[in-house]
Amino acid sequence: MLTETRLREAIVWVCRRLERKGLVAASDGNVSCRLCEECILITPSGRAKSELVPLDLLVTDLDGNVLRGRGKPSTEIRMHLLVYEKRPDVQAVVHAHPPLLTALSLAGKAFPAAALPEVWAILGPVPTAGYATPGTDEVPRSISPFVERHDAILLERHGVLTAAENLKKAYYLVEKMEHAAATFFYARLLSGAPLQSLPPEALQALKKHAAT
Repeated sequence: MLTETRLREAIVWVCRRLERKGLVAASDGNVSCRLCEECILITPSGRAKSELVPLDLLVTDLDGNVLRGRGKPSTEIRMHLLVYEKRPDVQAVVHAHPPLLTALSLAGKAFPAAALPEVWAILGPVPTAGYATPGTDEVPRSISPFVERHDAILLERHGVLTAAENLKKAYYLVEKMEHAAATFFYARLLSGAPLQSLPPEALQALKKHAAT
């Protein structure tokens, strides 16, 4: 188990990498992790991710009340808390606004995970939660049907949410999905036709191989 100091450093690492990779802009997005059974560590509201330092992060209880730190937690804290409530296996949550992933939902397109073997093996199907007003209780309600079965959820017009056993893995899911979205985009430009999924037997083989 990482110390609080190491977890704070890990969140800052994720925030800076999100910004460098163009997966968030300014104060967009939010990152959190479990700190103990009764509390989480989360990014503050209204702060540019590239400028955060470890002491800027807030400790809250599982109702979102600030226990330590100055300022307000991310306005999307309720979304994070829902994930931790429904997924005891999850230790970290990342919400970002990658341009191509967000563009998919703006265009009314699903994330075609079944088109790429590496994406399907890691994520399986990726659902899209219906539009919800950012920063409100609508957001956790929109993702609630999907949280228990999926580690990644597209949010209509609002980026992506990933959940994993540690901060780096949660971050890398975002990076991998945005890279895949770029591949989908180029393939559609080149072919002019909808992407084709792998056949069912190939998808089953990938899942079986990933589980071994």
